[in-house]
Amino acid sequence: MFWSEESKTGEYVVPDDVVDLAFVIKCPVLPIDHAHALSVELQAALPWLGGEEYAGIHLIHGAASGNGWYRPEDSANQLLHLSRRARMRLRVPKHRLDDTRELTGRSLDINGYILEVGKSDVQLFTALPTLFSRYVMTRKEIDEEEFMQQAAHEFEALGITCRKMLCGITHTLEFPDGPVSTRSLMVADLEPEASVRLQQVGLGEGRKIGCGLFIPHKGIKPVKEENGQ
Repeated sequence: MFWSEESKTGEYVVPDDVVDLAFVIKCPVLPIDHAHALSVELQAALPWLGGEEYAGIHLIHGAASGNGWYRPEDSANQLLHLSRRARMRLRVPKHRLDDTRELTGRSLDINGYILEVGKSDVQLFTALPTLFSRYVMTRKEIDEEEFMQQAAHEFEALGITCRKMLCGITHTLEFPDGPVSTRSLMVADLEPEASVRLQQVGLGEGRKIGCGLFIPHKGIKPVKEENGQ
């Protein structure tokens, strides 16, 4: 765990130059490990996606894994069962909104499972002080302490003051070139400007495969309690 003193924040107007676009989808089930297939399909449908620095693809989650701290690990034999409330979210710069909306009406083949894309809604970032990333790319051999030290150095390089971090569980995403190791990360007590910047730029590599993307979270205390800390 990484912990420091609390700070007070002032009023802040959130910019809209980068946003999330959430699509209604029709897809009863998906493979648990769909990072590669989803990325390939979306980049084929949107050829510009790979070249947009701030664009990212959120992996799709079912209700059981909504808070990111639980997700079935048997990716070879289990499926994600999705409700009608499930959404496919892309993080895109504002000038690409209309281009991204062209996905509506398309059908994507995610490892043999058809995902029908419906209408979309823009979701602006918030200036909440606590953010969470389900997947931050890392190396399999490093431990939790080294992972957080590296994260702290990356935050510093981005000009983001990080006072509190809580490291979560590890996941392995399978790709044709080999497995990708990831770990979840909670960051708390962020100043409003730092919170928005972290949502814009992310942490580490892999934005197009769902890694390093941060979303708002209800707070760090409940997560600590869920993990028995």
